[in-house]
Amino acid sequence: MATTPPAPSTIRTLPSWLLGRAAARGRGLVAEALAREGLKMWHHVVLCAVADLGPLAQAELGRSVSLDPKDMVGVLNDLQADGLIERAPDPADRRKNAITITARGRRTVRRCAEAAEQANAELLAPLSAAERAQFLALLVRVSGVEAQG
Repeated sequence: MATTPPAPSTIRTLPSWLLGRAAARGRGLVAEALAREGLKMWHHVVLCAVADLGPLAQAELGRSVSLDPKDMVGVLNDLQADGLIERAPDPADRRKNAITITARGRRTVRRCAEAAEQANAELLAPLSAAERAQFLALLVRVSGVEAQG
């Protein structure tokens, strides 16, 4: 069994490298949790966007999550086949599809949110509650992303 050699010592202390490693670990934990719920990461992202923003046009949905239109079609096909979303002509512009979440889709979003929370709790398990709060506040500041409350 091959093992991955350690990163060069010159980069192991760089915040950017450490954040990347932490992010990769977090994505892996969340991806495993979502897989147990039957979803891949992009399916989860798109389904959550539809839950938060829908109903909305397919092109607008793609822009909101920064997903290429060709990839969006495949994700939406999968979500529709699983009964999690519906596509119908947009009443405002019948040339476009409007995407709406189904009741089953909402239940799936709730289950996946719980699974993602558990995965993130595992990621942050080495930190105390106070350290977690401080870490999240610092990540918000460093990332430039506004915290949602």
